Amino acid sequence: MAELISTNPAKNYKKLGEVNISTQGEIRRKVQKANSARKKWKSLGIEERVKILKRIVDKLKENKDELALLATQETGMPISQSRNDVDNAVRYFVWYLDNASKYLSPEIIYQDNNIIHKVFYEPIGTAAVIIPWNYPASNFVWGCGQNLIAGNTIILKHSKECPLFGKRLEELVEGCGLPDGVFSEVYGDGKIGDYLVHQDINLISFTGSTKVGKYLYKVAGEKFIKVVLEMGGSAPGIIFEDAEIEKALETIYYNRFSNCGQACDALKRLIVHESKFPQVVQRLKEILSSKKIGDPENEDTDIGPLVARRQLVLLEDQVKDSIDNGAKIVIGGKRPKSLQGAYYEPTILTNISKDIRVWQEEVFGPVLPIVSFKTEEKAIALANDTKYGLGAYIFTENKEKALRVASQIDAGMVGINNASYLQPSSPFGGYKESGIGREHGKFGFAELTQTKVIAVEK
Repeated sequence: MAELISTNPAKNYKKLGEVNISTQGEIRRKVQKANSARKKWKSLGIEERVKILKRIVDKLKENKDELALLATQETGMPISQSRNDVDNAVRYFVWYLDNASKYLSPEIIYQDNNIIHKVFYEPIGTAAVIIPWNYPASNFVWGCGQNLIAGNTIILKHSKECPLFGKRLEELVEGCGLPDGVFSEVYGDGKIGDYLVHQDINLISFTGSTKVGKYLYKVAGEKFIKVVLEMGGSAPGIIFEDAEIEKALETIYYNRFSNCGQACDALKRLIVHESKFPQVVQRLKEILSSKKIGDPENEDTDIGPLVARRQLVLLEDQVKDSIDNGAKIVIGGKRPKSLQGAYYEPTILTNISKDIRVWQEEVFGPVLPIVSFKTEEKAIALANDTKYGLGAYIFTENKEKALRVASQIDAGMVGINNASYLQPSSPFGGYKESGIGREHGKFGFAELTQTKVIAVEK
C-alpha cells in the first residue's frame, strides 16, 4: 500500500512517520457511509449534536501538548505558537457550540391574522472539507466545527504536510461517539482531494491556494453544488504619517512573521508614508535582527523553518526575481548557514516595482516588501493593486481617516491599528480571488445550511 511520508522541516527533513494513502475504494466507501449517516445526524437535532461534539473539545484540551508538538515537528511552527493554535481551535469550537442554538434554531419571520412563516436552517448534506497545514488544529475546527454542528457529515482531507497530525485527529474524533459515517478522513496529495470532490457530495469547503480554489469552483459548478472557498491573500498594511510607529511595528511584526510568514491573511505588503519610511525600515530591521531563528521545539525560538523544501525553493525564486528586477535587500534574503532544513532568514525588501513577483504573487514566507507613498489616494491604490482581497491593516491616529480608507480597500477584513479582526463571532473571508463565502459566526452557519421557509395557517 502506498504511504504518505511525514518529515521534519526543522531537522533536515528527517522522517517522522508515515500514513497509508487512501485508495479510491476507501474514499468511495467513506462517502457512502457519510451519505448513509446524514439522516440520523440531522434527526438528532442541534442540542444533541452539540452535546456529542463537546467531547471533541475535551479531547483537544486533553491532548493539547501532544498535538502541539506534532504540529511543530511536521510543520515547523514554533512550539509556543503551536500551543496557541490548539488553544484558538478550542476557543472557536466552544463559541460555535455555545451559539449554535441562537443561529440555527427555527425563527418566525412573518405572521398576520391568518398565517405564520417560520424559517428552518437545514444541513446541506455531505461535505468534502479540504484544509492546509499552516494552523493544523484551527484549520480542522474552522473547516469542520460549524459543518458538524449544522448537521452536515464530513469527509476531511488534511494536508499532505501533516499526515500524522491528521491521523491523530481522526483517532481522537473516533473516540467521541459520533454516529458511524458522520466524520472520516482521507489521506494523500491533491490527487486524493480531486478524487474526493468528484464523488457524491453536496458541498466543497476548501482552504488553500487560489489556483486550487478556482479549479474546485469549476468542479462544483459542473456538479451544481455549493462551495465555501478561503483562498490566497496579499494583505496590505498602510502606515500613515500620524501613526504611532512603535505600536504599529509590534502588530506588523506579528502579522507578517508569525509562523514564518505562512498565513493566508498575513500582512504581505507594507505601504508607508514617505515621511516615516526611513524610520519604519530601520526599526523593522532592528526588530528582525533581535529575533531567534532556530529549532521550533525550543521555547525561545521566534522563527522556525518553512513547512517544506518546495516552499523554500519557491520563496528563493520569488526573492531572486525581485533582486534581478532592482529590489534591495535590507536584511535577510538567504538561508541561514548554521541551520539544516527549510530555514530562510526574515527579509525586508525595498525599491519595489509593481511587476515583480513579491508584489504580484502571494508570498508564503518571512519576506516583507516595503514601498512609500505621498497621498492617501496613492496609498489606497497601492493597497488595492492585487488580485487578492482577504485582509488589510491600517495604522493612523485619525479614526475618521481610518474608516474612510477602510471603506475603500477591497478586502473582506480590515484591522485598524492594533485591533485584530479575528474572532469566532466575526466573518472570515475575502474579496476578489481570495475566496467565496464566509466562515465563523452567524455568517458561517448560514453558508453551511439550506434556508427553508414553511408557511402554516394559524
